[in-house]
Amino acid sequence: MQEVWVKIAPWNKELVLTALEGGAQGLWVEDGRGEAVKALARIPVLASDGDYVPGETAEIFRISDGKQEEEVAGLAASRLVVLECTDWTIIPLENLIAKKVDVMPVVKSLDAARTAFGILEVGVRRVMLDIQEPLVLQAALEGLQVQGGREALEEAVVTEVRSLGMGDRVCVDTCTSMVPGQGMLVGDSSSALFLVHAETESNPYVAPRPFRVNAGAVHAYTRVDGGRTRYLAELSAGDTVMLVDSEGNTSPAVVGRVKIEKRPLLLIRAEVAGKGVHTIVQNAETIRLTAPGGRPVSVVTLNPGDRVLVCLEEGGRHFGHAVEETITEK
Repeated sequence: MQEVWVKIAPWNKELVLTALEGGAQGLWVEDGRGEAVKALARIPVLASDGDYVPGETAEIFRISDGKQEEEVAGLAASRLVVLECTDWTIIPLENLIAKKVDVMPVVKSLDAARTAFGILEVGVRRVMLDIQEPLVLQAALEGLQVQGGREALEEAVVTEVRSLGMGDRVCVDTCTSMVPGQGMLVGDSSSALFLVHAETESNPYVAPRPFRVNAGAVHAYTRVDGGRTRYLAELSAGDTVMLVDSEGNTSPAVVGRVKIEKRPLLLIRAEVAGKGVHTIVQNAETIRLTAPGGRPVSVVTLNPGDRVLVCLEEGGRHFGHAVEETITEK
């Protein structure tokens, strides 16, 4: 998951509060100010009295020459490395990313942060925002919060809908209110995930719960941060899952609660690009897949020939990470 830290020097309590309220995941403050931050919030701090101490567990490295890249790589193996550079055209960040070196570059604008997160389609994992104006910082944090990736979605044609027996299904309640067209990618195979719609729709029986995705059976995969997958049964409060809309735009969401209950199940088979795909969900009117254009479709009304959105992936998965190998899942 991408992290945004904020540098606050000299000390400015208004700036600190702006950073905390804006969702910053860490702060770099002047030495001796770590305890002042801890009095306001539980958050990692870079300072002499913080969680990361310069010269011990962290390194502030000002890079000026390409020959220093190996030195940076060595430090990053055991420390948090905050990388400062006056001219990124001299020392391209691409070089360090290509070598899989984990560094946190100091950036001074929203555009620079977005560029750092997108370099080589991989990007850095963390950036340090150095913006000393509260309103500008607030705008940058808001812009980075909605910044997400994209998933390529395709239309699959439903071929079979069949009732199954009872089984354990997983309801994922997030800390985010989703909107129509948005949900989670879930499927019986990590190579084919259906876009299961959030419970944003009204019905005669239950009020909308836009924070919820009734995702599927315990064995199913779902996409989480970092392009990984996890079994639905593994999720718990505090984990991060990936939300996806009908255009493929993604954003992270924190799990607030997971409910596993015995419910009647439904098998849905479909075909896309000549490939058979399937998922198992609860057999209930409130569970919906997503049709092209973002329209939620109740699984109890699905029929062969209907079209729903899926995400395909080549290769397989090993402990949630994509691997290039041939795997057959039925």
